[in-house]
Amino acid sequence: MNMAEAEIPEWLNVSRETLDRLFAFCDLVEKWNPAINLVSKAGMAGLWGRHVLDSAQLIRNLPKQSSSWCDLGSGGGFPGIVLAILAKETQPDVRMTLVESDARKSVFLSEAARILKLEVSIKNRRIEDLEPQHVDVLTARALAPLSQLCGFAYRHLKPNGLAIFPKGAGAAREIAEARKQWSFCCDMVQSHTDADARILTISDIRHA
Repeated sequence: MNMAEAEIPEWLNVSRETLDRLFAFCDLVEKWNPAINLVSKAGMAGLWGRHVLDSAQLIRNLPKQSSSWCDLGSGGGFPGIVLAILAKETQPDVRMTLVESDARKSVFLSEAARILKLEVSIKNRRIEDLEPQHVDVLTARALAPLSQLCGFAYRHLKPNGLAIFPKGAGAAREIAEARKQWSFCCDMVQSHTDADARILTISDIRHA
């Protein structure tokens, strides 16, 4: 993929070098996908908008003062690798960890990080078996219901940390369901890439 094939939205205000890395990452996904099914066939058809831009928009919610991020269930690198590419330009000192239980996908993530020269740590572990990460920011995309994600965030965030979870049209319903088990502060903004989707930023997570 190259710049001529992709629409670059105004909010994606990054350097040419960062765009080149994003396109190179798309090429890696296209190369590896037939072997390990990183994204669906439908997802491949809209790889740039449906996955890359959808992941990239999360960067606007990441606090500038954060020094450690963890992405759970990184899969094909969405949003973990995409955020690592953006952070290389905007927050180069951030320590980033990607957690993925599938061994083959973990190998892909490691290879992508090597080729794209990204300083990330890859943990091939089940989330349930992962030691507390004590990070400033936790992300997860298309991984689990919000009630379960709040449990992950409670375990892995620092006390003043922030969880960022993109959600679909059922975001309000998931929030209501999660509040049966958890107390938390939640801000919700509309997605840049899907009119029905929302980005949730969640903090101060406690047992209800």
